[in-house]
Amino acid sequence: MTALSASSVLLEELSRRAPDGVWSAPGRVNLIGEHTDYNDGFVLPFAIEHRTYAAVALNGTGELRVRSTFADETVVVAVDDLDDLFPTPTGATPRVPEWAAYVLGVAWALREARPDATTPGADIAIASDVPVGAGLSSSAAIEGAVASALNDLWALDLDRVALAQVGRRAENDAVGAPTGIMDQMASMLGRPDAATLLDCRSLETRSVSTGFSDADLELVVVDTQIKHAHSTGGYRDRREACERAARLLGVPALRDLSIDDLPQAAELLDDVTFRRVRHVVTENQRVLDTVDALTQRGPRAIAGLLQASHASMRDDFEISVPELDMAVELTMTHGAVGARMTGGGFGGAAIALVGNGQLSAVSDALRRGFASAGFKEPAIFTVSPSEGARRDR
Repeated sequence: MTALSASSVLLEELSRRAPDGVWSAPGRVNLIGEHTDYNDGFVLPFAIEHRTYAAVALNGTGELRVRSTFADETVVVAVDDLDDLFPTPTGATPRVPEWAAYVLGVAWALREARPDATTPGADIAIASDVPVGAGLSSSAAIEGAVASALNDLWALDLDRVALAQVGRRAENDAVGAPTGIMDQMASMLGRPDAATLLDCRSLETRSVSTGFSDADLELVVVDTQIKHAHSTGGYRDRREACERAARLLGVPALRDLSIDDLPQAAELLDDVTFRRVRHVVTENQRVLDTVDALTQRGPRAIAGLLQASHASMRDDFEISVPELDMAVELTMTHGAVGARMTGGGFGGAAIALVGNGQLSAVSDALRRGFASAGFKEPAIFTVSPSEGARRDR
C-alpha cells in the first residue's frame, strides 16, 4: 500500500468517513550547505520524490485527533488547549509524543500566525515514505503536509514562505529542535529538476538547474541506518557554539564573516569554537561556488566542493560518524564524481553523484565494506529533484 493510500485508510479508521482531502510534502536532500541555515547563510537543497501524506477531515468536535503509521496511539487535544501545550520550554520534552508534537505544533503555530482565524477541530492521519532519521528531513515533510492541509481547510490564505515559517516555528518551539528554515523552505518550494538556492536571512530563493540527467548522473543516497534526533545532543551544542562565536566576534551571525576574517577569528576564539566558525564560513562560500559551477560548467564541476564540504564537517564541525566517512570513501573509490554527508550529522545519510549504470557496482561495494566493518547494512537508493508541497486529492 502506498503512503498516499495508507493515510486515507488510517483517516477512515479514525473518522469513519472519507477525508476532506489529502495533502503531501516531500523530504529533501541538501546538495551542499550544512549548518549554515541557522547562521543566516546560504543553502542549496532540493525536494525529493519521497513524501509524507496528511489525510484530513474536519470533525465538528473542537478537537484535533491525530493518528500516524509511526505509532498505534491516537492523540487527542482540544484546539483551544494548544496554547497550554506549547511552546515547549528549552531542553524539555514535549508533553505529547514527539511524532504528534510535529502535527499539533503546526496547528498551534498556524493559530499564532492567524489569531483572527476560525480553526475548527480536525482528524489528521499521517503516513510517509520519507526515511526517518536519515537526514532527509522527514520532520519538515510532516510539517509541510499538515500546514498545507490546515491552511486550506481553515481558509488561512498563507503563502508557501509563511507556511515554511510556521513549520520552523513548530519544530523550534513545539518539538524543541533548534533547526533553521532550510528544510521547510525546500519542502514547500521544491521544483522538478532544480535545487533551491536559499538566502536564510532574507528568505530570497532562486531555482538552480542541477543538470544531473543531462550529464548522465544520478544522485545516490546512502542511509547509514544510524538514527539521529535534532532535538537532542550535538546539534544543539553546535548551534550554541556558533551563536557564542558570533557574539564574541561582534557580528549578528556567522553569515557576516568572510574567509578573509578567519585569521582574526583564530586569534580571538578557542580552537574548537574557531573550527566551528571556519566550517560555517567556508561552507557558505562553497554553496555560492557550487551554484556558479552548476550554472557555468555543469554538475561534474562540483566534485571538489562536495569533497571539501565533507572534510569540513568531519574535521572542523565534527558531526560525521565512521559509517558516513566509509560511505563517502567507498563511493569515491568506486567511481562517484563527488560525495559528502548530508543533513545535521551524527548519523543519517551520505549522498554521491554517480554515473548512470554505476549504481549496482557502488551498492555492492558499500554493502561489502559495511559488512566487513561490522556496520549495519545501509539502505541505498536514488533521488531526483521533485515537486514541493501540494494537494493530492
